[in-house]
Amino acid sequence: MQQAGSLFVISAPSGAGKSSLVKALLKTDERLGVSVSHTTRAPRGREQNGLEYHFVDHARFRSMIASGDFLEWAEVHGNLYGTSRASLEAQVAAGHDVVLEIDWQGALQLKALLPEAVLIFILPPSWGELAERLNRRAEDSAEVIEQRLVNARVEVAQARHFDFVIINAHFETAVFDLKTIVHSQRLRYSVLLKNQPAVFQALNLD
Repeated sequence: MQQAGSLFVISAPSGAGKSSLVKALLKTDERLGVSVSHTTRAPRGREQNGLEYHFVDHARFRSMIASGDFLEWAEVHGNLYGTSRASLEAQVAAGHDVVLEIDWQGALQLKALLPEAVLIFILPPSWGELAERLNRRAEDSAEVIEQRLVNARVEVAQARHFDFVIINAHFETAVFDLKTIVHSQRLRYSVLLKNQPAVFQALNLD
């Protein structure tokens, strides 16, 4: 896949604040778009089909796997999640910077396929705070929350494989950190060369 825009892949354990951080980032950066993943899980709260996720049943998801429609897919907490190949390739090829929220398994799959992808992991400040956030969210039963905390131990251990790590202890600070990573990526030599070719040609740079 030829990359014109940049791809920012963001992962975190449930309750670390990933979705809230991404929403805050998108509100302040009009150059960023979002890749909407497919999932077999049911919508939560006010989630709408086509906005937070494309909600599909297991049969449809398995059919898409067989057709090679996903760049990556994984099973997370008993549900299937996948990234549409056609949608993501179209956005990046058009020169858009894209944010993708997926689990660590999918993030590492994408990094193997797209080495230029920027992987960002969101950490909670402590296990106690993560448990409090999951309980405050009031979207899951006690049993589901307990399982999410068990799974979080495995997920957090993957942070070492990511390019950047943000500790979401204070929300505004974490949003600033996220903005900093995005801006820094845009200033990379290879990215500017693609996005400002006239300047580089005028200076005899390549």
